[in-house]
Amino acid sequence: MSVLRVMGTETEYAVSQAGTSHYQPVQLSFDVVGAAASAEQRHIRWDYRQEDPVNDARGTRLDRAAARPDMLTDAPQLNITNVIAPNGGRIYVDHAHPEYSAPETIDPFETVAYDHAGDRLMLAAARQASHITGHTVVLHRNNVDGKGASWGTHENYMMRRSVPFDDVAGLMTAHFVSRQIWAGSGRVGIGEHSETAGYQLSQRADYIHAKIGLQTTFDRPIINTRDESHSTGEYRRLHVIVGDANRMETPQALKLGATSMLLWALEHAEEADFDMRGLIEGLRLADPVGAMHTVSHDLSLNAELALEQGGTTTAWQMQVRLRAAVYAVAAIVLGTDTAGEPAWEDRQTRNIMAMWGQALADVAAIRHADDDARLTMREQAGRIEWLLKWQLLEKLRRKIGSGWDDARIAAVDLKWAAIDPADSIFDRLRAQTERLFTDGQLVQASVEAPSDTRAWLRAEMIRRFPEQVVAASWSHLTVRHRTIGDNTVENPMVSLDMSDPLKYSKSQCSRYCERVQDAASILEMLR
Repeated sequence: MSVLRVMGTETEYAVSQAGTSHYQPVQLSFDVVGAAASAEQRHIRWDYRQEDPVNDARGTRLDRAAARPDMLTDAPQLNITNVIAPNGGRIYVDHAHPEYSAPETIDPFETVAYDHAGDRLMLAAARQASHITGHTVVLHRNNVDGKGASWGTHENYMMRRSVPFDDVAGLMTAHFVSRQIWAGSGRVGIGEHSETAGYQLSQRADYIHAKIGLQTTFDRPIINTRDESHSTGEYRRLHVIVGDANRMETPQALKLGATSMLLWALEHAEEADFDMRGLIEGLRLADPVGAMHTVSHDLSLNAELALEQGGTTTAWQMQVRLRAAVYAVAAIVLGTDTAGEPAWEDRQTRNIMAMWGQALADVAAIRHADDDARLTMREQAGRIEWLLKWQLLEKLRRKIGSGWDDARIAAVDLKWAAIDPADSIFDRLRAQTERLFTDGQLVQASVEAPSDTRAWLRAEMIRRFPEQVVAASWSHLTVRHRTIGDNTVENPMVSLDMSDPLKYSKSQCSRYCERVQDAASILEMLR
């Protein structure tokens, strides 16, 4: 068992115009994405042919005529709405927001690096858009405006399609509801419209209203069933829409890593003769949607959650059981070392499992502390984002003698999310957090693609031959033969199917790219 698998993130950014409350977010989004495109890349289109937003993982398809327009994300737009980033990711307009999809990675730590590299790419695009338009475009990395609107921060995991989807949904529901206690990024206001004064663990929780569903922009479900693998038929993509836009690196790496480990447990449960169905049934909540809200609103971290089979549990207890299940499966599949620890296959897995244990210890300490004690928990706050933000806001609240409904408190919450370091309160506190990367590593991740996935070839083709690339997507590249003199080519277009995310890495493709100076010839050799 290993935490390593193909994964990636998508981050929608809140967009606004400084100095006015009257602006068009859609136009600002076009401005930002347009500014991200170099002159050499503007002609490259996104290839929507492999996208299928109405395919449901439960084995059905939604009739396109019955789908809301915002669900049909495979409908091309006339404006410049898609740009391939230098690191192989995608920058695009998603409804009323500019969005960055990180390139495919196989390591949760690397995934975080490429996700946060997107902040740098989007900040550069916003600054360029400001220069072009003459008005200051501002981006925030958060999930809510506190007035009813919500935008997403999505996770994507490639997993074996052979695992029954009902098992995936059951286990992931328990995990997504309960992981908020260490993964939440914190939010001022309770309710979609902040109708109740207060502070909660998660930005996203109040906007989740269904247990399971295909939709992402309305009646948002805990488990999203959109079935677009962007891979071979052996695998499905688990598309996760319930997470927060973390600014801190450690909770985000753990969020990705713990989820990946649970997927490994699902994939290997039969091999280990582990009673996965029994675990799922024992953790099945009577009201998962209500529990999602309850956990987020409960700063005591002790809320009792009703189980479908009777009795109650807490989010912390659920996380303890989930981690124990991973250990149980791993001990059988991998064996154990002299200390009784599963013989984890790699450093990344060992680190994630240790971080998971530390997070549960941190939460246990927070659960048993009063507010005064929580204000002094520097180590725990360096690893748990909602706590660090709460400490900042609670100190301010006590200083000015206000309630949680004070506009100054909400303003600080917003500035936490600003991606411009000159305006970001989080950036001022970054040194107090556990860092996983240096600033130099994040800069590198913004301009270089991961070397061990197909993202490398995508980025390399566009870097070397932008004028020859016609279209790109996660799973396909289409290029045009270079015209030399009056020579014509019978088939001027060459398309490469890159459905296997691990097949077109640097080690597999660089020798072709080094000796051939023509994109079409390279793709023909790789086919």
